[in-house]
Amino acid sequence: MTPTQPGLVPLDQIHAADTAWMMTATALVLLMTLPGIALFYAGMVRRKNVLNTMASVIAVAALVTVLWYGVGYSLAFTPGNGFLGGTGRLWFAGLDYARDAGRIAVSHIAPQVPESVYSMFQLAFAIITPALIVGAFVERMRFSAMLWFTALWSLLVYVPVAHWVWEPGGWLAQRGALDFAGGTVVHINAGIAGLVCAWMLGPRTGYGREPFEPFNLGLTMTGTGLLWVGWFGFNAGSAVASDGRAGLAFAVTHIAAAGGALAWMAGEWVMRRRPSLLGLCSGAVGGLVAITPASGFVGPRAALAIGLIAGLACYWGATGLKRLLQADDALDVFGVHGIGGIVGCLLTGVFADPVVGGAEGNVLVQALSAVAVLGYGACGTALVLWITRLLVGLRVDEVAEQHGLDIAQHRERIGG
Repeated sequence: MTPTQPGLVPLDQIHAADTAWMMTATALVLLMTLPGIALFYAGMVRRKNVLNTMASVIAVAALVTVLWYGVGYSLAFTPGNGFLGGTGRLWFAGLDYARDAGRIAVSHIAPQVPESVYSMFQLAFAIITPALIVGAFVERMRFSAMLWFTALWSLLVYVPVAHWVWEPGGWLAQRGALDFAGGTVVHINAGIAGLVCAWMLGPRTGYGREPFEPFNLGLTMTGTGLLWVGWFGFNAGSAVASDGRAGLAFAVTHIAAAGGALAWMAGEWVMRRRPSLLGLCSGAVGGLVAITPASGFVGPRAALAIGLIAGLACYWGATGLKRLLQADDALDVFGVHGIGGIVGCLLTGVFADPVVGGAEGNVLVQALSAVAVLGYGACGTALVLWITRLLVGLRVDEVAEQHGLDIAQHRERIGG
């Protein structure tokens, strides 16, 4: 096996502690989506759209799983060229385990853990990214359109960006772009996609003219807690080892989340004269988003600074910037994930400590990666939405929207 290709290695090359941690981290990242995102989003939509929101999240998880092992993993995480990977792992191939022969498949990126584990870990990221986008178009997109959009977007947008940044031959990786756990690949990517979806679908009926009461912010708080805990797998798992770097990433993730929650709370207290549970939840998520690209490159003081800056920036993104953009980004996907991702990407260039991560930060390279993902993500999302509109249409009709998507799309509703 060459250093740049996946392949088979003797079973005794596998590191048991690293493998155990990576399996745990994978479960934590999946917990972020199922049930974290499902509860986080369901609590914020109106009662008549709760089940549709939850159904969208679980359908995304199922659909992306099949596409990932069929096509996506190979094109994202095997060597190819600077823009797309190879075909050596297409159609569920390559994840070999031969007990009697004493051989097992590993990725060239993580040669000390089974490739089955590494590919599952990366699958969890591929799932949560389109699941985040759901928050931008809730309460008005056809369920069939959501499925087509997710399938096309995952393969045409997420997979290439993941290759650019995380596969060693990717063109942004070659230029030294730092993204430890998904600031650009997940959050900027999902954020700009959500904004384009909001623009192209148009606002919900009654948006800006009538109150849209959240169904149950208790569910949103529960989802936030699951996200916060699951994020330890998201960031510390990206060390791909059970080591000191993973431990530090674990700690700085928690510190940044706390900073984000406090900063949003303070901003809201000053501007609106009272703090809110939703603001605390949103600020914590903003801090988590921003520390994500930096989590393997910074220490605790930098993490607190990143969290505090991100909390205020995301508060502005979900309020003042949202009004300027005039987009009904229903659950503030761009305001929190897009803005938080951009802030974290740039601050990684400012605060990256080579003593921690072995890499120097470069703000210009970080800005290049952010601009590249914003541009490609916006154009790719617009194309995918255009194709989806031709295939099945995008929006439900006004009557269905008024009755709610739970009944109109699923013939189900919340009881009581």
